[in-house]
Amino acid sequence: MNNPQIPLFLSTAIPYVNAAPHVGHALELLIGDAISRHERQRGRAVFFTGGTDDHSLKNARAAEALGVPTSELVARHGETFRRLQPALGVQLDDYLHTSRDPRHAPAVLALWRRCAEAGDLYQRPYTGLYCVGCEAFLAPADLVLGRCPAHRQPPEEVHETNWFFRLSRYHGLLADALETGSLQIEPRERQREVASFVQGGLHDFSVSRSRARARAWGIAVPDDPSQVIYVWFDALANYLSLLGFPERTPRLERYYHARPAAREHLIGKDILRFHAVYWPAILHSAGLPLPSKVKVHGYVTLEGEKIGKSLGNAVDPFALVERFGRDAVRFYFLRHLHTTKDSDFRSERLIEAHDSELAGKLGNLLQRVTALALRHPTLALRRGSAAPSDADRELEDAATRALSDVVQAVDDFALHAALSHVLELVAAANRYADAQEPWTLSRRANTAKTPDAAADLSAQLAHVLWRLLEALRVSAVLLAPFLPDAARGIVERIGVPEKQLGDLACARYGAGARFTPRQGPPLFPRLALKERS
Repeated sequence: MNNPQIPLFLSTAIPYVNAAPHVGHALELLIGDAISRHERQRGRAVFFTGGTDDHSLKNARAAEALGVPTSELVARHGETFRRLQPALGVQLDDYLHTSRDPRHAPAVLALWRRCAEAGDLYQRPYTGLYCVGCEAFLAPADLVLGRCPAHRQPPEEVHETNWFFRLSRYHGLLADALETGSLQIEPRERQREVASFVQGGLHDFSVSRSRARARAWGIAVPDDPSQVIYVWFDALANYLSLLGFPERTPRLERYYHARPAAREHLIGKDILRFHAVYWPAILHSAGLPLPSKVKVHGYVTLEGEKIGKSLGNAVDPFALVERFGRDAVRFYFLRHLHTTKDSDFRSERLIEAHDSELAGKLGNLLQRVTALALRHPTLALRRGSAAPSDADRELEDAATRALSDVVQAVDDFALHAALSHVLELVAAANRYADAQEPWTLSRRANTAKTPDAAADLSAQLAHVLWRLLEALRVSAVLLAPFLPDAARGIVERIGVPEKQLGDLACARYGAGARFTPRQGPPLFPRLALKERS
């Protein structure tokens, strides 16, 4: 289980900005946002970051094709990527553009000099096959029919004298870190993949390229103006520059140098080696702590193919939010796209998931319960003294189980499962409502022939409604990291303080004191009806 006493540094990967963002970028932001919000609910200090990778050859070539300066292209697309956060309801603590943020270049240069002082940088001529899409050299064995399997383009043959990093020196360090768990990769199959790669032997890799081939775009190698620093060495350093490196800032001390500390990277599987092999070795060379964990999410696919800018099958996340709303997009991505496995995107499935689960189960329960409570404004909707029935205990057990299961699922890096557990509580509440028939109790209380009979039936109704409202309250607290807007909507409708959403201890069944439901429209209007209108 994650320790709430240990501050968490959680980073998303910083994407190239040669084109507008797609839903793959949205998924990573949403996963990181849900994790950071959940950890804060548990009382943990979290520093959650993102940014853009500006100094890539593919950015320079995209600008060249458009006939605009590279700086102009990356600034334009960089702002679009930045706008994706509020569009999705994502709250980052810091965001860095590598070409424009004054903190970044000093961090990259300091990191380079530390590696040089350690004796890990040297020059040699090199011939290799370079994929611009991957921004990496590929071995012939990596190719499929002579093409990069990810970008489906033949790599370019490059002949250069470059600076190299002595990765071969760090075989033992990395093997030991993986074996002891000081460096963890999630899920486990990705850990095995990295361990196998390390066991196969590590080779030194190029960490610069010629200024000419780079179109003079990038950070110059110290004391060698003919070369610019390799984009991955540059980009990975953003995790340090965001924290103030090379200065020993309070932020760097708290989230990076503290012992113990949680230094976690959230990435896609295509950049696993950079984060789990190259980056730890660079850090160790520079005398800095290694990451403690690398979380690897799956791809978003379209008809089985990875979605990507270069493949021409990108789906616009801004258009999805505009069309379906933020709650629907967040719910579909976090509940129905598997956290660690590839998942196919289908807009019709998004509509179905929203309408059947959010609208049909959670929204319908909220609407029915609050509407019924408002018909009886004199009811005291607080926990009474009546002994709980078996049905009452079953609902309470479902809420207790949901809290435990959600925590475990987030710890297991299975956010899709966490949301499934919240829906299990909603299903239990719906079953309880069907069995207790509060609508029948309401009708009988209104038509009772004596005041005593009406009082008894009203007390039974209050007993049932309080438990249903309490299940909705617990559901809202558990949902808050995943659907913050919806969670706020629920607590507003049932009449409890919004501040409860920030404390996971409030998800304990029975912590709700009293409810004062309010009127309001359906929280999740059905998308299928909207699409047909």
